[in-house]
Amino acid sequence: MGALWHPFSDMGAVTQNGEFVVARGEGVYVWDTEGRRYLDATAGLWFANVGHGRQELADVAAKQMRDIAAYYTFGDVATPATVELAERLSSIAPMKDTKVFFTSGGSDSIDTALKLARRYWHEQGKPEKNIVIGRERAYHGTHVGGTALAGIPGNREGYGSLMPDAATVMWDSADALRAEISRIGADKIAAFFCEPVIGAGGVYPPPDGYLAEVRNVCRDNDILFVADEVITGYGRIGGAWFASTRFDLDPDMITTAKGLTSGYLPMGAVLIAGHVAEPFFKPGVWWRHGYTYSGHATSAAVALANLDIVEREDLLSSAARLESTLDKEVSSLAVHPAVAEVRSGFGAVAAVQMVDAGDVFTMIRLLRKHGVSGRAVGAGGLQISPALTMTDSEVSEMVAGFDEAIRELQR
Repeated sequence: MGALWHPFSDMGAVTQNGEFVVARGEGVYVWDTEGRRYLDATAGLWFANVGHGRQELADVAAKQMRDIAAYYTFGDVATPATVELAERLSSIAPMKDTKVFFTSGGSDSIDTALKLARRYWHEQGKPEKNIVIGRERAYHGTHVGGTALAGIPGNREGYGSLMPDAATVMWDSADALRAEISRIGADKIAAFFCEPVIGAGGVYPPPDGYLAEVRNVCRDNDILFVADEVITGYGRIGGAWFASTRFDLDPDMITTAKGLTSGYLPMGAVLIAGHVAEPFFKPGVWWRHGYTYSGHATSAAVALANLDIVEREDLLSSAARLESTLDKEVSSLAVHPAVAEVRSGFGAVAAVQMVDAGDVFTMIRLLRKHGVSGRAVGAGGLQISPALTMTDSEVSEMVAGFDEAIRELQR
């Protein structure tokens, strides 16, 4: 075994069983170092919205690197690609007068929104509003703030007290949010963080009416509503750039990453409604926050080209088609005794929940045997989040691979 320490991994098992090394990708397929081809059921880690191997994006990156690969954006400094991308994102954001703060990825975006929510209330003369609320099963990245905010207890084990002024409520109950606000006091709560569709926690679509109700709860109690769209943003939810658009959430902030560049380079962005940004755009007010690679020039250029592809190929409509196709095709897997349930019907995301959570790791190996690259999600689930370019016939191919793997598991 070599020196690489894999994230979110049982390194003892990796050492014992070896690594799955992906050498190249094209469209919805990837190949390992021995030349075997696999249908990529997950679009990498939810991110390859336009598929793998886009020469156009490589060419854009090379050109930008020849001009200037990167430069900082602190103070009054910027690069043309960074400025253009901010304007582009503001134009598609579902909030009024949106400002854009760039990060290096999803975890950065979450902690940026968390800090900004607290600082916003400080600027409003309400510094006591600093508690943030998240939901059970929610995943908000791996920085200290996001780990404390998220609703996956296993991710917090062994770290001690990360951030005591964070609370967690049931993932599917607006009444639970109301009760927690009543317990804490609205005058002490800065923000509620909400994935429109819970992603890494297991792919859980929202119950009917839930999102509208919790949005109204936040509005009624003067609490900022932060939509975590690191997974659902940039088309994956189906038919719109953002789930916030589809569900008419009018959020105060949206955290994004992944589909912004389709993973071709690391980048994230927080989209901030004008009324939240306004106090910080007055002379003399500093927000002392940012990253070395905030607005990275080459990442910004690739993001612009990636958004061009989504528009040119109408991948928002493709995601809506995939929502219907996945819901129909993947639901057929629920007939297997080893499958507890299938969750689908909201965008190009789904999950196959195994009865025995321990089966998912065997299933990942069996899926590869049958030509599909998959991964675990939540507790005992298998993630499905293909590139938005996947055809209906490729969906059938993917589901056939799942079916064969499950049948072999049951034998």
